[in-house]
Amino acid sequence: MVHYIDKLIREGEHQQQDFKFCITDSRKIAKSLSAFANTDGGKLLIGVKDNGKIAGTKVEEEFHMIKAAAEMYSRPKIIFESKVWNVNGKGVLEITIHPSTEMPHYAENENGKWLAYIRRADENHLANKILLEVWKKRSKPTGTYLEYTDTESLLMDYLKNNEEISQNQFCKVARISRYKAERILVKLICWKVIELNFSETGTKYRIKQEETFLF
Repeated sequence: MVHYIDKLIREGEHQQQDFKFCITDSRKIAKSLSAFANTDGGKLLIGVKDNGKIAGTKVEEEFHMIKAAAEMYSRPKIIFESKVWNVNGKGVLEITIHPSTEMPHYAENENGKWLAYIRRADENHLANKILLEVWKKRSKPTGTYLEYTDTESLLMDYLKNNEEISQNQFCKVARISRYKAERILVKLICWKVIELNFSETGTKYRIKQEETFLF
């Protein structure tokens, strides 16, 4: 019978799963906790190398590092579940983080700065100002009012003919300030008309795709 942990490892690293050989810095792991909590949750398998090989770990020490990351270096604190597995004599610590209702969760970096992250595919990304504003507005019970003007129409026409657009491109195409572009992008994301798309060239915006993660 295939062990539960082996089944998870076969899935590889993805949006809801990450492998960690060991934890050497609680601040760094707080970044991963923030990303999972701010997205759609996930699991950390500690004692597993990037290539999926089980190396084992000192479970008690790793648990305390996770606890520090979740309570001392995350704001607000991140709730997690833990389970210890013995796989062929090697200890693996499974940490489960559920999607949070208190987004955004910030993680403190080595310079004492608090930053929020999200998870896309198998990578953690820094949440930009627009996404932080989206979270802020979605937490308000009054909702977000959207006035559909010629500028919004211009943006949607552009996206119908082009796959995506950056905030800077939007400013140039519409001849508007970054502040106004930001406000429009935030509203359209809140209304689930457009979504963020992360790429090697930076954060872009595109028409909302079906069956993709909603921010």
